[in-house]
Parts: sequence; C-alpha cells; structure tokens
Amino acid sequence: MTYAFLQQYWWCLVALLAGLLVFLMFVQGANLHLGNRALDETRKRMILNSTGRKWELTFTTLVTFGGAFFASFPLFYSTSFGGAYWVWVLLLVTFVFQAVAYEFQNKKGNILGVKGFRIALMCNGVLAPFLVGTAVGTFFTGSDFTVNKLAIANPSAPVISVWGNNWHGLEALAQPHAVLLGFTLVFLTSILGALYVLNNVSDKEVETQMRRSIKTAAVPFLICFLLWAAMLLIGKGFAVNEAGVVSMEPHKYLHNLLAMPGVLVMLLAGVVLVLAGIWTGGFTKSGKGIWTAGPGTVLVVMSVFFLAGFHGTAYYPSCTDLQSSLTLQNSCSSQFTLTVMFWVSLLIPFVLAYIIYAWRAMDRKSITREEIETTEHKY
Repeated sequence: MTYAFLQQYWWCLVALLAGLLVFLMFVQGANLHLGNRALDETRKRMILNSTGRKWELTFTTLVTFGGAFFASFPLFYSTSFGGAYWVWVLLLVTFVFQAVAYEFQNKKGNILGVKGFRIALMCNGVLAPFLVGTAVGTFFTGSDFTVNKLAIANPSAPVISVWGNNWHGLEALAQPHAVLLGFTLVFLTSILGALYVLNNVSDKEVETQMRRSIKTAAVPFLICFLLWAAMLLIGKGFAVNEAGVVSMEPHKYLHNLLAMPGVLVMLLAGVVLVLAGIWTGGFTKSGKGIWTAGPGTVLVVMSVFFLAGFHGTAYYPSCTDLQSSLTLQNSCSSQFTLTVMFWVSLLIPFVLAYIIYAWRAMDRKSITREEIETTEHKY
C-alpha cells in the first residue's frame, strides 16, 4: 500500500461518511413537518416517534465523520474546527437541543412546553443541513485562513493555522455559492424526511401531507441544486500541480468531471435515483421512494467530495493565501497512522451489518395511530 493509495482510500471513506450523514438527515427533514397545521397532535407524535428511533444514528455518523477527518486529515480538522468554529459549535448546539427535545417535550413539568421543544426540533431541521451544506460549499469557494507548518517549532505560539477574521466560519454566509448548497440540503432533507415517514408511518392523512410536501419541496430543491451545479462547473477552481503549487484554473471542476468518468457516472446515477425517489413519493402510491432517493443521495455527495479532492485539486482552499490551501497530500496523517487505521477500517462492514439488523428490527412494523394512543413507550 503506497502513501498515495492510503490518502485516496481515506478520502473515499470520508466521502462515504459524508454521504451517509446527509442521507440520515432525513431525521431533521422529517421534523420540519411537525409544523404542518393539517396534522393533529397524534399524527405529529407518530412522526416524532418515527424519527426518534433514528436520530442517534445521525448524530453518531456526524461524530464518526468528524473523527475520521481528524484521524486521516488532521490539518483540516485543526484548520476548520479550530478556525471556523462557530459553524461547528452551532451545529452541535442544534443537535443537543434535538436530543433534549426528544426526551423532555412530553414530560410533565417541562418549562418550555411541547411547543417550545417542537420549535427546537424544527430549528434543528433547518440549521443542521444548512450549516453542513454551507460548510461543504466552502470546499469550492475557499476560506479565510493561512497555514504555516514551521510555526509548530515556535514555543511561544505553536499555532499552524490562523483564521483571518473574527467571524470564524460565519463569513461563508456572504458566499452565494456556499449558501446555495446549504439551501439545497435543507430542501433535500425535507424530501428525504417525507419519504421516510411515508415508508414508516401507516396513516392516510400523514401520507397525503407527506406527498404534498414532497411536491412542494421538489421545485426549490431542483432550482437550488441546478444553480449550484452550474456555478460550480462554469467557475474557477483550485488546481494543484505536481510540485504542490496551487493556482486558479477556469472550469476546473468541469475538467475534473470529464477526466474522471467513474465520478461522472456516479453523479448522474445518484441524480437519477434521487429524482426517481421524488417521483415515487410525490406522484405514485408507493412508500418505497426513500430506498432510491437515499442511495442516490449518498452517491451524489460522494461524487461532490471526489470533485473537491481528486485530480490535482485543493479540497479546502484558502482564498487569502492560495499556497495555504489544503490537499490530500499536504494535510494527511503519516503513512504509519493511515496504515494502522486501514486495518481497523476493515471492521466497518461488521458495524454496518449490525446497523442494518437493528434498523430492520425497529422498522419491522409501521407506526400506527393505535400504537401512539395505547403504548407507554413513546416520545
């Protein structure tokens, strides 16, 4: 195993975790529908209990994603998590409120009341995918940081990465391209959430409202995604030559897509699967749309990460100092570390098998109105 192979292998795993994270954010998307006034309290509890069985998987995947990035590309972790920390702090805060809301919203004596905790869940449904999308958007727009690896030898200030402003990541809100990706993920997770509820909840009125929500969210989702993709392909990108020098290249990501036909096929297949899921959920009577849109989401997100990191591209560019931009080669762990983690990563299929088993056990029966009205074990 060469050093280059290990770098690419771990970027593929990071991309896979990112894809799974976005797919599992159907939990956040489904919670957005708690604000649907056409649904009574019992039906909202049905949605809540549907997502309540899965929210730990989303949070665990988020933590695993961060841990994999830290272990394989520590310079990215120290630069982004240490510099653009407001984005990550806000993301974690929304997940904390989500966990508290699930456990306490229907407990007697809670000071916020059910409505307050429902608002917290809906805020998580918007903020979590928006923050993740905007953060990933900076992979293509650049961030305000500089890197000086020689600073590690300075005992008074051994800080390698320095953020260039006091906004610490929130300046991405002024980058339309990054914000577009954030809104794309908000609408996508809303669709995925509705598709999951269709598959997991047995109620005619809930089904009607979810199909209506899919149709409503599909148009802004497609508009945001197509605008983001067009801006990506016609704009400049951060190219890296064999000497490691970073420069701006017109149509860089279009060149990457054409130079990597496997990634192009993956992207197109993912888009087709997502559209098939939207059609199945919004325009047919089937509840299986999540099983096409979900894998499609994973494929699209992985292809986006491949465009950002492969074929001589800086995956975390600096718009302040181009030569501070992070690449797979200059930001990864040592070959020994990557090799040890490679063997550990072979346990991942067993973990996935357990997750699939647990998922099937939890979803063996659809959630019904009778279950919510009679069982004591509910959110």
